[in-house]
Amino acid sequence: MMKYFRGSMLFTVAGLGVGAWLGYMNGGTMGAALATMWICLVLSVLEVSLSFDNAVVNATVLKDMDPVWQRRFLTWGILIAVFGMRIIFPLLIVAIAASLGPIEALRLAIEEPLRYQHIIEGAHAGIMGFGGAFLLLVGLKFFFDSEKEHDWIGLIERPLKKFADLEAFEIILTIMILYFISNQVADPAEGRTFLVSGLMGIATFFAVEWIGNVLEAPDAADGVQRAGLGAFLYLEVLDASFSFDGVIGAFALSNNLFVIAVGLGIGAMFVRSLTIFLVDKGTLAEYRYLEHGAFWAIIALAMIMLTSLMFHIPETVTGLIGAALIGLSLMSSIKHNRAEAAAGDN
Repeated sequence: MMKYFRGSMLFTVAGLGVGAWLGYMNGGTMGAALATMWICLVLSVLEVSLSFDNAVVNATVLKDMDPVWQRRFLTWGILIAVFGMRIIFPLLIVAIAASLGPIEALRLAIEEPLRYQHIIEGAHAGIMGFGGAFLLLVGLKFFFDSEKEHDWIGLIERPLKKFADLEAFEIILTIMILYFISNQVADPAEGRTFLVSGLMGIATFFAVEWIGNVLEAPDAADGVQRAGLGAFLYLEVLDASFSFDGVIGAFALSNNLFVIAVGLGIGAMFVRSLTIFLVDKGTLAEYRYLEHGAFWAIIALAMIMLTSLMFHIPETVTGLIGAALIGLSLMSSIKHNRAEAAAGDN
């Protein structure tokens, strides 16, 4: 097991060292350095707790990818996750929201972190609308599938399969949820932003799926490589959607752009290592309901993100809900395996 997490551990040591240096540069004392290291560590745990279900879902896609693309997901993907989603993405939000250039947005993050934080939090409606809609479609697609082999919560999952025959039902359902929530928001402008961003999340979901289908064209000479690229793009957008709430929630602990990037980056590295571990060990095949628990956790996270405009649920609670669903599905899988083994012995 150590070989899967060795890189993550080395990344953690380096990241905590960078965090200590940032703390010392800002505070000028060892106490400030240790405090910043602690914040980085807490942020990494937050990221893992929020994204454990992401690792399971990633594994369902990654297990069918070429080994070359699996390695690229672990290397290129972590660069996109840390520098793209934790540094570039927040800066772009600030640049667009405040009508600033990228260099000015970076200066704002360094010299005026409180204003930077305020601008990021002001974009909450758009971020949650986009990410929540995208993740909701990811979860619904899994359960609205007439060819799904197993049902974990049969009372709910079996009826959901019937909706697979209704074309675009998951889109209609998602739009209805977006419209209802947008009308509950006190500020009409914020409601419109939420609705438009949610529609963009829906469009992005189907754009990524369409690109994946095109790249998987069977008559392509480089079909394997293109299919790998399509799956890679899907995983990166999925990762981005999972990271939205973590990026926003991180400001409760720090408003330093680089401290947040280090802490969440450590967590993102562990999530990727866990994904590779699940693929190589065939965990999803061994525990038949684990995938179901992950997709229920995705739907739960999506609904928490979408309803966050009406009431706030702490990130720790969000992480616990996902962990509980995955834990219950794992226990059900173990129980099923024991029952099958006992039946085989008889």
